[in-house]
Amino acid sequence: EFCRSSSTRLALALSLVLAAPCAGLHATVGRAARPALSHGASPAFRADRISMKERRAAETNAEVKDGSGGVRQLLGLKGASADDGKSFLNWKIRLQLMKPATWVPLIWGVACGAAASGNYHAVWNLFGDAPTTDSWAVVGEDTIKALCAMTLSGPILCGFTQTINDWYDRELDAINEPYRPIPSGKISPTEVYVQIGALLVGGLVLATQLDAWAHNEWPVITLIATFGSFMAYIYSAPPLKLKAEGWLGTYALGSSYIALPWLCGHAMFSASTITPQEVVLTVLYSIAGLGIAIVNDFKSIEGDAALGMNSLPVAFGIDTAKWICVASIDVTQLGVAAYLYSIGESTYAAILFGLVLPQMFAQYTFVQDPVANDVKYQAAAQPFLVFGILCTAVAIGHHTF
Repeated sequence: EFCRSSSTRLALALSLVLAAPCAGLHATVGRAARPALSHGASPAFRADRISMKERRAAETNAEVKDGSGGVRQLLGLKGASADDGKSFLNWKIRLQLMKPATWVPLIWGVACGAAASGNYHAVWNLFGDAPTTDSWAVVGEDTIKALCAMTLSGPILCGFTQTINDWYDRELDAINEPYRPIPSGKISPTEVYVQIGALLVGGLVLATQLDAWAHNEWPVITLIATFGSFMAYIYSAPPLKLKAEGWLGTYALGSSYIALPWLCGHAMFSASTITPQEVVLTVLYSIAGLGIAIVNDFKSIEGDAALGMNSLPVAFGIDTAKWICVASIDVTQLGVAAYLYSIGESTYAAILFGLVLPQMFAQYTFVQDPVANDVKYQAAAQPFLVFGILCTAVAIGHHTF
């Protein structure tokens, strides 16, 4: 049994150290990879470039013609329709800038953290054979707590991340997604600055209030929100601009989408019960997040190469990057399943293993053409990945360390 106070501090420190990119990796990987781009993209990328461009153009046109372009535009997805700005209201432009489609993983991460805490009282706790001290008031309060933490992680701080990323990616988006609000001129620089500031300040204020509501002795949620906001800035903005550094930026993105919202959700219900083992699991799942980030990189490979963005598909070529992608996703989950089995949570380990199998089946089609099949793969495989993360979280909440 851990001493909860010291364990929480150790776990939080470990999460910040492991989620943050290390300087040595930055120097070794980032700088070593740049010379290849100074003379153009890698040979593997150049070999794929023409056919990839044709496939992507055909795919985007097909998506627009199916009538989903307007919805895609609002959600911030690939294949959005062009708009003259007259019929697209200002609030919709601001919402598009925040990319609502990207909020879902963070909202889910908060739910997983709440489950891992073992202290979230859900509606089903009111029923069943075992006696319970839960009441509708307790369940209602916990539900509101979870929704507030989800709002912080998703619409507010993820919205901040996407807005600041769009600002610093405006030249890249002019190539890959010219219909986005900034390159299309539908929103002014001043309006972008105001949105960035409002989301950042609003997020940090809400984080302090959530710490007070959760009665956290240490302001864990505020620290996570501050660290996540800092990571969002250095990921997108020069001079660091981690997203241009291949491995470094991709892992930073994965950790921010999985580890940080998970820890936020747990801290909302009992920051003192966060253990180092749980932090390590969230960091491992961030490696799976690295794989998902690579899937997203395939759609912007041409613009990345043109502007010197050293994404993994650009640095290694499509064929190598696709195997890095699927390996990071599968090996991570199988490793977590093995860990759950080793601590006696064999039922959860078996469920997690079963959830990995359909992902492998979807990967068989994905690796044949990752540029054309990226969206299809995400739709087919990611539900199993996110339910696997929830399975792990429930196992952690069930287990006594």
